[in-house]
Amino acid sequence: MRKLFFSEFTSCKETKLHSAPLSWLPLEKGKPSKFAGHSSSSIESLMKMPEPAVLPHFKPADYVGILAQIHEELESCPPDEKSCLYLLQFHVFRGLGEAKLSRRSLQSAWEKASTIHEKVVFGAWLKYEKKGEEPISDLLRSCGKCSQEFKLLDFVSQISTESYEISYDDGSDVFWGSPVVHLRIRDDMIACDRRKLAALSTPLYAMLNGGFRESHLEVIDMSRNGISPIGMRAISKFSLSGRLPYLTADVILEILDFANKFCCNGLKDSCERKLASFICSRQDAIDFMECALELDCSILAAACLQVLLNELPECLNDEQVVRIFSCASKQQRSTMVGNASFSLYCLLSEVSMSTNATSDVTMTFLEKLVESASDSRQKQLALHQLACTRLLRKDYTEAERLFNAAFTAGHLYSVVGLARLASMRGNKHFSLKLLDSVMSSRWPLGWMYQERALYLEGDNKLENLNKATELDPTLTYPYMFRAASLMKRQSIEAALMEINRILGFKLVVECLELRFCCYLALEDYRAALCDVQAILTLAPDYRMIGGRVTAKQLRMLVTENVEQWTTADCWMQLYDRWSSVDDIGSLSVIYQMLESDAAKGVLYFRQSLLLLRLNCPEAAMRSLQLAREHAASQHEQLVYEGWILYDTGHCEEGLQKAEASIAIQRSFEAFFLKAYALADSSLDPSTSATVVSLLEDALHCPSDRLRKGQVWLYGFIFFHILSSIILKQTYNA
Repeated sequence: MRKLFFSEFTSCKETKLHSAPLSWLPLEKGKPSKFAGHSSSSIESLMKMPEPAVLPHFKPADYVGILAQIHEELESCPPDEKSCLYLLQFHVFRGLGEAKLSRRSLQSAWEKASTIHEKVVFGAWLKYEKKGEEPISDLLRSCGKCSQEFKLLDFVSQISTESYEISYDDGSDVFWGSPVVHLRIRDDMIACDRRKLAALSTPLYAMLNGGFRESHLEVIDMSRNGISPIGMRAISKFSLSGRLPYLTADVILEILDFANKFCCNGLKDSCERKLASFICSRQDAIDFMECALELDCSILAAACLQVLLNELPECLNDEQVVRIFSCASKQQRSTMVGNASFSLYCLLSEVSMSTNATSDVTMTFLEKLVESASDSRQKQLALHQLACTRLLRKDYTEAERLFNAAFTAGHLYSVVGLARLASMRGNKHFSLKLLDSVMSSRWPLGWMYQERALYLEGDNKLENLNKATELDPTLTYPYMFRAASLMKRQSIEAALMEINRILGFKLVVECLELRFCCYLALEDYRAALCDVQAILTLAPDYRMIGGRVTAKQLRMLVTENVEQWTTADCWMQLYDRWSSVDDIGSLSVIYQMLESDAAKGVLYFRQSLLLLRLNCPEAAMRSLQLAREHAASQHEQLVYEGWILYDTGHCEEGLQKAEASIAIQRSFEAFFLKAYALADSSLDPSTSATVVSLLEDALHCPSDRLRKGQVWLYGFIFFHILSSIILKQTYNA
């Protein structure tokens, strides 16, 4: 939805932004101009809004029903099925746009993993999702706790050793040959205990004490079996002690090949564990993975997989890594990841789509995902995601086949892809027929009316978009289309009111961009500056006007038409906007204040509070980390560290940081953090009184006028804390 405004901009180069008059923008450098002279062509381009994207998510028709079903299945299913169910729950929340809940489901999938392979896949996925959050792991270590998902698993200790020894009876099991057999490898002779060597596997037993000629020989030539004298001596020692001595990787690979050839499972297991300890780099993992897949070594393959996944997404730029995942057969996938093949390719597809949704690599991973799907819900997700990629690649015939397969399997949302494809062929009537068929068979949803509106014109289009908003107010496209339509009719203020409807409860960068345009049309440059600064807070590298100019450049241009505020003005504006709960305005003021020499730690912290209130957790965490970096004192830094830990689900560790801060200096923020964390981490009935006392201590501490002016807000949060405690106590009772 970035291609929104002003087609005239195509003639204007970014490099000339400050040197040439801009016909596409209703202002020139330092000199306002009238919007009327530009309105006809400028506003017309607003109508060229792209259609809403066909989202590559699992979007069931009944979210409540599917979540209830998953919950029910989790309570009754065997332990080895829990991770797959939590993965499905993750995709449901991802389709709803609930980042925090989807992260929680992923964490549960990792915690409930029943195999080492699942542990590897979900651990790597969590690490990928938490990219940039490595400082949190450092904070946890400072509290004496480690973030387990960031650690590589110790395969040697976590995979149990099975007993592979062949049983034999010393009294009745007669060995016809001499008790000692010499194995000749070129010029070397290695003496071995015939009985112990035979016990390594059934084939060796048959060779050394069966109907073969070797069972009567005292010297057996092993020169053509690819084993060196050093390797054979190690095998002899292993037959006596059950342990391999320290050897180089090359020699262990020789022994592994020998063990695979003669079906020595215990020896093979020991070799795999030894080789796992040699994997120190991506190239080591690539080299050993090829060997592991060829010789069906599941332990070694899992150890290699862990190292490769630990380097996501960077490792997918390596052709050797991509080839391993792309070319793996069904048997090789089983060796590499056991029964977690679907989970693995879910992760790889997710990473690859976020990098380049139309690449060959993405398509190959999605094809493997389809192959790995084992039940109806997995097939719905895999087929729909592959169909979306085919659609983006303009492979319309295959996209239609896949959307149809997903729709037939039960994924109702895939009808959107089928409708778009019919429309591309000029058959909008068939698109409407498809949607009407779906809507007549069940209770219609908001996205159905939104999609239907795409194939209608005039009042019918607006009527369907209004119905879409009525059923699902969170859909962005209807608001933007209505606002753009009003701008086309010169009803700028009405357009502004329309876009404010969604910005009142959902912060969307594209909507801020559209409102920025409305303010320019009204020549309200102060308000336009406010929105572009809010955009930069949310997305510092955001590009506007169809991606052709950076938000920073537009801000510079608009700033020259606005009177600059002093530091005192900024504080007054921040107080007024904060008090009136104008969160977007507050973000803008803070952005401007951060350019000065003000106390950046405090400002970044205020910024994080606003972003949390606006449901922008990622941007809020970024601001919190910046607050920590710019803290003016140790006790202030401890408070920010406590909030970082609290917001990432580590309440007890956040509490520790609050107490450490209070020990240095009593402050409003430290007491408030302690009260909040204590209320969330303790079920003790006496906690209520403690929380009240902590909040009273907080209000008695010095603080800036901004925070003191929010007594009503503290009261609301205090009520929320007490309600939380009461609900927990009731639930436990």
